[in-house]
Amino acid sequence: MNAHRPIKTARELVETGLIDSAKEAAVAAVAERYAVAISPVIAGLIDPNDPNDPIARQFVPDAAELTLLPEEREDPIGDKPHSPVTGIVHRYPDRVLLKAVHVCPVYCRFCFRREMVGPQGLGTLTPAELDAAIAYIASHEEIWEVILTGGDPLVLSPRRLAELMERLKPIPHVKVVRFHTRVPVVEPARIDADLIAALKASGKATYVALHANHPRELTDEARAASARLIDAGIVMISQSVLLRGVNDDAEVLASLMRAFVETRIKPYYLHHPDLAPGTSHFRLTIEEGQALVAALRGRVSGLCQPTYILDIPGGHGKAVISAASIADEGGGCYTVTDFRGGEHSYPPKA
Repeated sequence: MNAHRPIKTARELVETGLIDSAKEAAVAAVAERYAVAISPVIAGLIDPNDPNDPIARQFVPDAAELTLLPEEREDPIGDKPHSPVTGIVHRYPDRVLLKAVHVCPVYCRFCFRREMVGPQGLGTLTPAELDAAIAYIASHEEIWEVILTGGDPLVLSPRRLAELMERLKPIPHVKVVRFHTRVPVVEPARIDADLIAALKASGKATYVALHANHPRELTDEARAASARLIDAGIVMISQSVLLRGVNDDAEVLASLMRAFVETRIKPYYLHHPDLAPGTSHFRLTIEEGQALVAALRGRVSGLCQPTYILDIPGGHGKAVISAASIADEGGGCYTVTDFRGGEHSYPPKA
């Protein structure tokens, strides 16, 4: 196969030595349901001789993904109820998600939008849909921040990104544009002068939230790509997901947060894994997560402390997993308080 394009099929995973041929049929069944793509950069980080490799666990399909639990949901954080027009999610008063594209350079096996992204997902917004999304933003003066997500917005060409930013430029109440991406890690060469110029085309404050879950992802190339963004005046923050078998270890988590800070990326959110279909093998308990985050206190600098959060199922927003917002009801059940003061069961009751 071509070493310069992503690995996308079970056969290619066998040919590259990332799975054993005995697993091909099971992995092919997973690939029929959920998108698969592993960039050459990520493939190069995987140790095929380590059955517990934390990079492989994030990107190589596993038969466990076909195990579905009753509490899992196709839309686990409730995007759809808060989508007034196609491509917009308006959950919080002062900010919106703009999902211009629903494809990614790689597909995480724990993705909370796995039913929406990929070749069989929602695709890229049509010109008419993008017009409607921009019109919605322009007509709602309470919107202070636009968050480009999806999908990974940095799969768009610099030309298309610049056009998008130019359309946000004349909207006076939008002050901040944020991009959620894995590109500096999975395709660092894409972070070039043209792309950086496109990200700044609106003239507004530009932030990039980098998704990485293991310190090995912060390679020299990923750090250099991040430095190019930061040196151009773009602020970077981090997003990570707490994942069993990837970073559910205090030392690994500490190393990841230190790597962010060394790269001049401020640790931001550490997500409790969402109730996405076929992802139960990644999920820790709330207690395990709380213990890991507590172990960071005193172990690493205050600069390295992320905020541990839960996206409340049903579209009720994020809650900080602390005594103030989450109460143990016993039996693995909790009451979670949202930002409006509403109380919700987690996992949701049937």
